[in-house]
Amino acid sequence: MSKHSPRPRPFMQLDVFAHRPGVGNPLAVVLDGEDLSDADMQAIARWTRLPETTFVLPATDSDSSYRLRMFSPAREVPFAGHPSVGTARAVLAAGLAQPRDGVLVQDGIAGKLPLKVSGEAENPSIAIRTPRARLVETASARDSRFGSALATLKLGELPPALMDGGRRWWLVEVADEAGLRAATPDWPAIAALAQATGSMGICAYARSQSSDYELAVRAWVGSGAPFEDAASGAANATLAAWLAQQDALPGTQRSYRVSQGREIGFDAQLVLSVDEAGDIWSGGKVACVIRGEMHW
Repeated sequence: MSKHSPRPRPFMQLDVFAHRPGVGNPLAVVLDGEDLSDADMQAIARWTRLPETTFVLPATDSDSSYRLRMFSPAREVPFAGHPSVGTARAVLAAGLAQPRDGVLVQDGIAGKLPLKVSGEAENPSIAIRTPRARLVETASARDSRFGSALATLKLGELPPALMDGGRRWWLVEVADEAGLRAATPDWPAIAALAQATGSMGICAYARSQSSDYELAVRAWVGSGAPFEDAASGAANATLAAWLAQQDALPGTQRSYRVSQGREIGFDAQLVLSVDEAGDIWSGGKVACVIRGEMHW
């Protein structure tokens, strides 16, 4: 086939961690990534202008359901939560793989990671077991590297912690939900912190008295062009690992719900759980919004 006659590739856009379209984190999925070069994938991800675009490839062994590669508009990403969960939903919708005993296995740069599929077939909940996160350091809120990033926040009991779960995040507890939701990010300070510590930025969180969720979370990305993430499965998984290490998980069931994105016009809902082995599972619902073909 000539360069001027590209084959059509099945394509989907989805809204991840969303109970309805328009409230979660958008994702593009190219369901046939074969024969696309690295440059093609990066160009497509830049063109979609979404937080991530994933490319589905055939599994190379019987242990995996499919392979994937994921790209932000600027670079390839080793692991992220919402693209993993959303891609699994797209693969199911397209009939490219079926769960075995309720589990899909994603093969990517971060290794082979299982995803639990539960609930009704037409609208399942999907959760991925995230890579193990490790504590890099804890710090005082007065640490000079924070600059003015925390100056307007009334902080909670746990100290700021830098955790590495594939991407590094500073996890900062805010004393109450109202204070977290009213906060205005200090973008220059957050960008300087991200650069100085090789981190994504600040994942700020507060405990909630709501009956709908146990934690409110805001993820302020200072790496690259600063922005607030509508819903980050990986950041929340890194936070869950920190809370589990500190024996500070919300509630008593080792599972809790998160509200994220309201401050920027979204309303994402995530579910985090810690299993008996100490692994973190990050998931929720996914809304399928667009199905069609890509010609590239």
